[in-house]
Amino acid sequence: MSSPSMRILASSLIMAFVGTTLLACGDDEPKSDSSQLTVWSLEDVADRVTATKAIIADYTAKTGVKVNLVTVNEDQFPSLIASSAAAGDLPDVVGSVSLAGVRTLSGNDLVDPDANRAVVDKLGKDTFAPRSLELTSEDGKQLAVPSDGWGQLLVYRKDLFAAAGLPAPDTYEKIAAAAAKLNTGGVAGITAATAPGDVFTQQTFEHLALANNCQLTDDAGKVTLDSPECVEAFRFYGDLMRTHSVKGAQDVDTTRATYFAGKAAMLIWSPFILDELAGLRNDAKPTCPQCQSDPAFLARNSGFVTAIKGPNGTEPAQYGEISSWSVLDGAADSAKSFVEFMLSDGYTRWFGMSPEGRVPVRTGTAEDKQRFLAAWNTSEAGVDVKKPLGAVYGDDVLATVRKSPDTFQRWGLPQGQGKLVGAILGELPVPKALADVIAGKSDAAAAAKRAQQDVEAIAKGVN
Repeated sequence: MSSPSMRILASSLIMAFVGTTLLACGDDEPKSDSSQLTVWSLEDVADRVTATKAIIADYTAKTGVKVNLVTVNEDQFPSLIASSAAAGDLPDVVGSVSLAGVRTLSGNDLVDPDANRAVVDKLGKDTFAPRSLELTSEDGKQLAVPSDGWGQLLVYRKDLFAAAGLPAPDTYEKIAAAAAKLNTGGVAGITAATAPGDVFTQQTFEHLALANNCQLTDDAGKVTLDSPECVEAFRFYGDLMRTHSVKGAQDVDTTRATYFAGKAAMLIWSPFILDELAGLRNDAKPTCPQCQSDPAFLARNSGFVTAIKGPNGTEPAQYGEISSWSVLDGAADSAKSFVEFMLSDGYTRWFGMSPEGRVPVRTGTAEDKQRFLAAWNTSEAGVDVKKPLGAVYGDDVLATVRKSPDTFQRWGLPQGQGKLVGAILGELPVPKALADVIAGKSDAAAAAKRAQQDVEAIAKGVN
């Protein structure tokens, strides 16, 4: 994808690690030469690479430390980091790493928790969103330094909902009712991911499953995908996609295109869609009939739901992702100062590269607790046209998006099952089971049982 949308692939593709013996640096001493660093970044979109290099140039000017920036395509990252580990030639720092990616690196002893903890302590633990630190640590070890995050959104047509007298779709019941009522006249009630081989489908299902308190495992690590809460999530998603959505396998591109064409009343996507929805990218513009004369039509007529609640849910829930910097094992001592710089002097430019999907999880400094959130509010989004998101959507939408990293949830990570999370993202047993429900080949209980058995088999391989 040329778009920065959906940093979804890293967490799945990184699972090339699992089951592979890596010759990591182990207890290697830090590199003696701290005058130069090798930094890998999974942010390889051209304009963002240019912006990253400019930030790094300022770091070098300030510290004298030379940085060799290696931009790595998400598809190639697993094999490249594995071969580097085997050769004992790891980079000092890796950036833009997903939560599952961080856990997998840690599971293969490739991170330096003490160095990452030292960075957090130096910057001030209380300047980070607590949730971001929880999700990037395990057993008291800081596996990475969280940088920015996003939470999944349900986007809906406010104009169609108002005309039909429908409330905002923030529960299973309201989503189902709206999808049924608005699935007419060439407009699907909802479009969401269904392709069984896509992590996007896993993310979308997990978003709705969390809403119903469906968890991957319990606190003891036992797989719980055949629970009543999960069976109901499979049923709800399957019925919704089978009866009120677009036919055929749907993915990142097709779901966005359907909503942009005005052919769906609801869409589940990440906030990376916000600049595209506002017509700020030439390669992904709204194409609805009204959009021809009014490019901002969809942006103006779209509402956004973050957390959703199912009938078995204890509270509204939302799926989200944190992108981090991680100092790796054996890194030069200056690696810590580099990460500190990227979350201080260089921070506003880093998250400003694509603010629609990079809410800063370091909210401010000891002197100004809201400094970075305030800067994010005025950051300009877009590629071909630049504009503050607040100028398009208003302060209320920004406030909704901004709060997401404080509250969102993830399967397995709170239960200490990060390696299992990475493994299932590599094999995608849940989307495959879900596909049978959507196609009408299986009922929800059978699909949940299949997913349960497949994940149990995967768990045996990673434990």
